Amino acid sequence: MPATIRAAKPADTGAIFALTYELAQFENLTHIFVATEHSLRDALFGARPSIEALVAEDAGSIVGYALFFHNFSSFAGRRGLYLEDVYVQPAQRGSGLGTALLRHVAALAVERQCARFEWTVLDWNQPAISFYQKMGATVLPDWRVVRVTGDALARLAARA
Repeated sequence: MPATIRAAKPADTGAIFALTYELAQFENLTHIFVATEHSLRDALFGARPSIEALVAEDAGSIVGYALFFHNFSSFAGRRGLYLEDVYVQPAQRGSGLGTALLRHVAALAVERQCARFEWTVLDWNQPAISFYQKMGATVLPDWRVVRVTGDALARLAARA
């Protein structure tokens, strides 16, 4: 039976959480990984969900996922979909699951009349950049991610 893409269910939280840690390992970012299975479950299925997820399931196992949420373009005057993560386990890469996950999220963006579907990619991850470009995505050279976290966030907020 071929792999399927479907909306995540609460019972999938543990598998999605494990895959997010695999992604952190791949990106050499485990030192900033502080998420918990509980925080992920709350974000996905709590009283005020802030993200959505699709999973790629093969033979009863979750082997990939996409996490996404709505953002807003003030210039377009419409919301968009922002892809936080897309991940497929290495043994499943090349099977079309990454493409299928991205296509499913893109279909949701179209269905929801979003102005755009966007995400970031690490500048050293050339295989991912090439993959995204082959799918029709544009890597924007003039934009940089700006982030405030931890103590810097607390200091900035304290001045409000």
